[in-house]
Amino acid sequence: MEASNLIQTVLIYALPVIFAITVHEAAHGYVARHFGDNTAQMMGRLTLNPLKHIDPIGTIAMPILLYFATSGAFLFGYAKPVPVNFGHLRNPKRDMIWVALAGPASNFIQAILWTLFLVGLTVAGVQERFFVGMANAGILTNLVMWAFNLFPLPPLDGGRILAGLLPRGRAQYWLARIEPFGFFIVMGLVVLGVVGSLWLRPLMGLGYAFLNLLISPIAALLR
Repeated sequence: MEASNLIQTVLIYALPVIFAITVHEAAHGYVARHFGDNTAQMMGRLTLNPLKHIDPIGTIAMPILLYFATSGAFLFGYAKPVPVNFGHLRNPKRDMIWVALAGPASNFIQAILWTLFLVGLTVAGVQERFFVGMANAGILTNLVMWAFNLFPLPPLDGGRILAGLLPRGRAQYWLARIEPFGFFIVMGLVVLGVVGSLWLRPLMGLGYAFLNLLISPIAALLR
């Protein structure tokens, strides 16, 4: 990719990605506080300041390295997880589900907002490639984060949700045993294409279908 195109791509994705990871992590902290855990607030992580959530390796170095190594075919990154002490929650098993859901839910809401922004550009007759590209990048970025984080394996949010839904017993025990190796298992499944083909694409297809359904009344009015 030419340097000018690369710079433009980075600029187009920068704001959507920063918003996506910042709001995602802050959402976990705000919902945890609502249910009784003030850990994130005490550690200064209950904020929308992106500098508090950016991980130099996971948010910057790794995505850039993977982008160049795979010619843009595969990207992955992560932010610093907001600290949550599940033992401080009023009902740890139940409230853990809501805390975990908060992050992906925030991304889906952002995908809706970026979709409405794209509709607004269309209504205003704005065809500037940068802004249209940013709107589409916002939709894509947030749908990817929403779907990927719902994958039911710890330490992803979907794994936390599954742990909260499972009855206490053998299944929950084995899920807890897997967690220390969960990151490597997920990465292996990503590299093998399992997560992409069997999870991300179907779930993102549903996400795009919902967004199209949401804006179809607006599109009908504009005809």
